[in-house]
Amino acid sequence: MKIRALAVSAAVLAFAAPASAQRQDALAAEIDRQASAMADQLAAWRHDIHEHPELSFQEVRTAKLAADHLRSLGIEVRTGVGGNGVVGVLKGAKPGPVVALRADMDALPVAEQVAVPYKSTVRTVYNGVETGVMHACGHDMHTAMLMGTATVLSRMKAQLPGTVVFLFQPAEESPPKGGAGPMIADRALDNPKVDAVFGLHVGPGPIGMVQVRAGPTTAASDAFRLIVHGKQAHGAFPASGVDPIVVGSQMVLAFQTIISRQVDLTTAPAVITVGAFQGGLRENIIPDSVWMIGTIRTYDEAMRKSIHDRMQLIATDIAHSAGATASMTITRGYDVTMNDTGLVARMTPTLERVAGKDRFGESRPSVAGEDFSRFAARVPGMFVSLGVTPANLDWRTAAVNHSPLFQGDDSALPVGVRVMAALAVDYLRSGRTR
Repeated sequence: MKIRALAVSAAVLAFAAPASAQRQDALAAEIDRQASAMADQLAAWRHDIHEHPELSFQEVRTAKLAADHLRSLGIEVRTGVGGNGVVGVLKGAKPGPVVALRADMDALPVAEQVAVPYKSTVRTVYNGVETGVMHACGHDMHTAMLMGTATVLSRMKAQLPGTVVFLFQPAEESPPKGGAGPMIADRALDNPKVDAVFGLHVGPGPIGMVQVRAGPTTAASDAFRLIVHGKQAHGAFPASGVDPIVVGSQMVLAFQTIISRQVDLTTAPAVITVGAFQGGLRENIIPDSVWMIGTIRTYDEAMRKSIHDRMQLIATDIAHSAGATASMTITRGYDVTMNDTGLVARMTPTLERVAGKDRFGESRPSVAGEDFSRFAARVPGMFVSLGVTPANLDWRTAAVNHSPLFQGDDSALPVGVRVMAALAVDYLRSGRTR
């Protein structure tokens, strides 16, 4: 009897496994079909968001667009999460894990230079300077893709063994506060309790190229502000004053020697960039002071601290040697984004299937900073990159994110929907692993 029972059980399992695989293949095919069918709608959403960009902490219109769409799908919605954040909860018909999908919504103070029909003409004043506002980092694409993903998954509710949480995040471009931390504080990952979180970011690359890496994937990003105090004087008589422009310029150059001469870059990459340097009003007046702001990118915590200490020392000593003074503030921002090794191994077959073997690969470490790091620090996370460079441009030389010339091709939008929807479905179907 035992032998016969075992034989019957084996036969049942042998029959069930192919049947399960067939159902999974059918679900994957349905995701692909629906994502392709909504290409025009995805582009329309993206163009609308792109034409109406909103800076960090100002994403009222974009948040309403996302929230209204989720409600139209019958998804439970919470607004005002961590500021302008939107959380949507889609409960599948079957019990199972909880997976979160995240998109950021904010734009940048950049004046767009790309001649597209949906070009942004929005203007603002930022740090006292009038400038344009542009989705120069691709968050318009992220938001449109997550709206599309919600559409696809809501239509599969009866087949979902678990819950999908949609995180529309504000203020990703505003470290150190950002929007992820406030959303987490407002229980975005706790109600319901999330088991894993996935994010996607667009950038230069062949259209539809999907890349991921295990472990550290984006850098820690810290900000610094430095004020150099000199002594105002007539530009024709520099010896009667202390020129903070010259002193500050020496500091800018000396900061670069930290990277090129004082840290071991074989350990991890690092970058110091001065993004603004301002002082003076007239050509023949040496100003009393100048200020500069910039960013520090690191992957290693010990190197991070070392660079901070060295910058403080350089600023103080160069100022002292010239008879000036310096005050520097360094603010820790986003930490390194850590892609969960087990999660990457588990979901790599999904990405390879969606992208195709010729469009899937391992990404290199990026020195960009990411607020997604805070989500991934709370639950296992995986951050994926998607190539979106238009086919008429060489992705190797195309403008990168944050450039006024950055472009993303609409044809990549359905690929992003397929990636996010497939990650959610395959994760839920495979069950919890922790």
